[in-house]
Amino acid sequence: MDRQPDSEETRQERREKKLRKKRERIRKHGRSLASIYRDAILKRLRGKRRAEQ
Repeated sequence: MDRQPDSEETRQERREKKLRKKRERIRKHGRSLASIYRDAILKRLRGKRRAEQ
């Protein structure tokens, strides 16, 4: 290997960084899905109220 060991990240550091990025992606995905489900439920509730009146 022609890299300097001091400047290279350790395997554990690379792994932690990768996992952190993965968790951030998952959180974003979860938020948008939660809002989609919430909107769908509210839409159904609004439809039922109109049908009752």
